[in-house]
Amino acid sequence: MDFDSVIRKRKSVRKFKARAPSWRYILEAIDAASQGAFAGNINNLKFLIVEDPDTIKKLASYSQQSWISESKILIVVCSDDSRLENMYGERGRIYSRQQAGAAVETIILKLTDLGIDSCWVGAYTDELIKQCLKIPQHIQIEAIIPTGYEEPPAEKKARKKELEKVLMWEKWGKTKRPPLFAEKDNEPPI
Repeated sequence: MDFDSVIRKRKSVRKFKARAPSWRYILEAIDAASQGAFAGNINNLKFLIVEDPDTIKKLASYSQQSWISESKILIVVCSDDSRLENMYGERGRIYSRQQAGAAVETIILKLTDLGIDSCWVGAYTDELIKQCLKIPQHIQIEAIIPTGYEEPPAEKKARKKELEKVLMWEKWGKTKRPPLFAEKDNEPPI
């Protein structure tokens, strides 16, 4: 699939069929995310693949989102900020969040390219998930990505905002691009 098609086809799916995606495709998506840009070329991300149905049910409960339990494979995206903080100080945490967000989006787009549906989940109880998955305390949980194949939706979702609704030029709130050859004050046109 070409890149623009992948972007337009991607959607958040919260109702999955019983069929599980191949774990090989999950690895492909994670590998794609690992090829991304990283501050200082430091990849601080780790990925937990969860296939055990009982564990998936617990994570759905800890997220207060029961639909997650329909997924057959979850990807839990984690980060370790320590190397970035050592290199960049407080900014290292910001870079870590940016890198994690970029990686999650790359995973979701690659899954879409492979014909697998998913959803980016960011609401969960960190401590309970860390206990359940034995994640060390210094590691941040960045996202949970349930994967699978969509159960046909009952209705069509609203389209995304048009580009003109999210774009500004030069300064906040300025929605029109300045003319290419704008006249400056007290300067005759050329």
